[in-house]
Amino acid sequence: MCGIVGAIAERNVSPILLSGLKRLEYRGYDSAGIAVINEHQLFRERSQGKVAALEAKVIASDLKGSLGIAHTRWATHGVPHERNAHPHMSGTIAVVHNGIIENYQELKSKLSVGYSFESETDTEVIAHLIHSMRNDSETLFATVQKAITYLEGAFSIAVIDSNLPGELVAARKGTPLVIGMGLGENFIASDPFALLPVTNQFIYLEDFDCIRLTCTSIEILDKSGHIIERPTKNLYATDDAADKGLYKHYMQKEIFEQPKALSETLQGRLKVNLATLMGCDTHLSSKIEAVQINACGTSYHAGLVAKYWFESIGIACHVEVASEYRYRESVTPQNTLFISISQSGETLDTIEALKLAKQKPFLGYLAITNSPDSAITRESNWTILTHAGREIGVASTKAFTTQLTVLLALVDALSQHSNAAISEALTSLPFYSEAMLAMDETIQKMSKEFSESTSALFVARGILYPIAMEGALKLKEISYIHAESYPAGELKHGPLALVDKNMPVIAVVTENALTDKMIANLEEINARDGCLYIFKERRVQQKIGFGHEIELPDMPEITSPILVSIALQLFSYHVACEKGTDVDQPRNLAKSVTVE
Repeated sequence: MCGIVGAIAERNVSPILLSGLKRLEYRGYDSAGIAVINEHQLFRERSQGKVAALEAKVIASDLKGSLGIAHTRWATHGVPHERNAHPHMSGTIAVVHNGIIENYQELKSKLSVGYSFESETDTEVIAHLIHSMRNDSETLFATVQKAITYLEGAFSIAVIDSNLPGELVAARKGTPLVIGMGLGENFIASDPFALLPVTNQFIYLEDFDCIRLTCTSIEILDKSGHIIERPTKNLYATDDAADKGLYKHYMQKEIFEQPKALSETLQGRLKVNLATLMGCDTHLSSKIEAVQINACGTSYHAGLVAKYWFESIGIACHVEVASEYRYRESVTPQNTLFISISQSGETLDTIEALKLAKQKPFLGYLAITNSPDSAITRESNWTILTHAGREIGVASTKAFTTQLTVLLALVDALSQHSNAAISEALTSLPFYSEAMLAMDETIQKMSKEFSESTSALFVARGILYPIAMEGALKLKEISYIHAESYPAGELKHGPLALVDKNMPVIAVVTENALTDKMIANLEEINARDGCLYIFKERRVQQKIGFGHEIELPDMPEITSPILVSIALQLFSYHVACEKGTDVDQPRNLAKSVTVE
């Protein structure tokens, strides 16, 4: 993985391909490449590093062509290096690929006679496989259809052949691919955002679709080899998300967009019943006795918070990392709703877990996502969208808080009795988020004191423990500081051995039933010379009297996980800025994880 762009037109497509790659940079990558066909000749440029380096090569070589494919790579097989960058070539054929070919070693062994391999990638195997199967009596389209039956794993591929300068062939299984429709030109991409400068008409492909594009035609074959039509969707999006405006980073901009995102996510969802919220049968609410939440990364943390909310209204909740759910025997409790949470809606582990769950007797399948036309929405019975807007920073911020907001609205809708406290807290959420953002300058000052640290512990209790997990994840992601999280009561069961004056501990203290116990845990840290950074709600009566302390605005207890997470986002952001890391595109990470 990470990004694919392809184009066939009656004009030079190199600028279109490069523009598409630039628009996909937010997904994270380590190298980039482009291949075009001009007068029956295949030309390629590749570069390690940013798309700007590739663009300089393209300009220097005057790379032009009316048919081409391009790619940003996030390393899976082989180190980040130009030799491993896509496109990969075999004779007259060039291929780009997202995903992982699980049987590539087996295929590589079979192709070792007659083909030399220049890279460590699984993708080069695809190029040689297609070339080995190619013959004059068979079209490239037919060859690719046959070749993909030999591939095990997940993939989206795009293929061009200099002997056929008038067609682009592509296929997908498990990772996203869309067709962009133009006038006298057609395009493909792994994300429609890449193509918005040239079209707003898209066809979303399904698993095992194989396509052939010319300038004026689109042909789609399904798994059975039948010609089919997929619906066309118009995407009207602005470039506002792609503009940082006065902000230094996309992540900073997205943190400060949260009041608006929360407000838009809540629009029409306050004090509504389940049928209105989900668009489901009116009787579903009375049937649900339990929920199963599956997610990965930050979305998993949202699920862990929701467990507290669901069980507070008497609905049992189990939360699991999607990649683990697929590989163990599990019990499906009676009358359970299955919930998948994914910001992109294309997280492969979450989608595959959903497919497995659909073989089990769940009441139904609900997706919570920020992407209306994603794979996870197509696989689910119902979808609740988080109206976060496009999130470009790899480290999730507003997508996370809007997920939590949707989950709390869902709990409110499922509550057997009117819960005024939830509705009131949700109504005031945008206001309180503004108050939390007003702490930015104070948090920035504390981050300067912390920024020389090399490791950290995050601690909290109760419903805020998952937020401590999320805080530790954010710090790791963008500042590269090692961080772990623990329920504060667990410190004495092992982690306390790490605590001394050189081990900073970030603690969250709000007013709730566990406040006294939390402060007692902090006393244990202080007694061992621990270096404490405390995020304390103003109304907490007890004086802590030690450590670096930030006084947070008072907030409704039920929405405190959402609001405290904003403070921890600001903290991690400013620490990363102090360290000078690449905040928006942290090393080794990708925005949309479409491999297992």
